[in-house]
Amino acid sequence: MMTLTKTLVETQRRENINHDSKRADFLQEVIEGLEDGILILNKSGKVLHANASAHRIFSQFDGENCTDNFVPPAIWNLCESLLSNQSLLSDKMIIFSDEIVLDKSNIFRIRVRLLNLDGFDVPCLLITIQNKYESLKHVALSEVKKFELTRREAEIWFLYRNNHSYKEIANKLFITINTVKKHMKNIHAKRQASAMLEERYQTQN
Repeated sequence: MMTLTKTLVETQRRENINHDSKRADFLQEVIEGLEDGILILNKSGKVLHANASAHRIFSQFDGENCTDNFVPPAIWNLCESLLSNQSLLSDKMIIFSDEIVLDKSNIFRIRVRLLNLDGFDVPCLLITIQNKYESLKHVALSEVKKFELTRREAEIWFLYRNNHSYKEIANKLFITINTVKKHMKNIHAKRQASAMLEERYQTQN
């Protein structure tokens, strides 16, 4: 009886280890697949984990100095600001955020918060890095499909959603400002038609 009990306990332990291992692998795969950069640091600034997106983003900050343990100064400054104010913060879930602008196509939203992890004696810093341009591009892409925009309208809409002026759009696409205005008028008409269709559908249901 004792041997059977030990066998069942050992079997359960192995199943738990196997389950935890599969779960860890799954979470690792999810984190690596994220478009946003994910970075975990200890309080001294050592990189404990950085996903592929974080490394790719950091190479845009400083390609020559980008190593496995490289943290852009602008990000570390935000981390230090959070750490220096830690004693004043009663809410442990407080998030510090900032924007780093490299150019119009590379505007990064940085968020930092303290993270308490099992197995770590001291809290770590969790940093998420979002490329606002890429996020807007995905939104614009869904709008292009939703409003059934033409190829040229889509090109103009992408630039417009990324805060380019009509003049900048015209220069980038080698067309006149009047042409941009004409396309934007058509785009807004399609958006309005789509909104009216949605409103009618919601009213009927």
